[in-house]
Amino acid sequence: MAASHGPLFVARRAYRRRRLTDAARLWPILGLFLFVMPVLWQGDDGQLPQTAFGGLYLFAVWAGLILGAFVLARRLGRGSGQSSTMTARPWPEDRGE
Repeated sequence: MAASHGPLFVARRAYRRRRLTDAARLWPILGLFLFVMPVLWQGDDGQLPQTAFGGLYLFAVWAGLILGAFVLARRLGRGSGQSSTMTARPWPEDRGE
């Protein structure tokens, strides 16, 4: 009989944390894509859309990215009830070196 290699499924909390981390890594790429979108806009007759509409679009995307990053950061920060793996190390002067 074959030996078990561990659980088949990951715990729900760990799975969600990994997906949130993935979302946080892809957030800047989504932002870049949304900021470049106005370059692709053209009207039916080949004219560019109005500048005011483009400015409002960029402001809305900017605000949405900030709000989304805030939500992601809050959810990622809330899930870390354990101590951090990085510990503070004293400066060399503090250690007497």
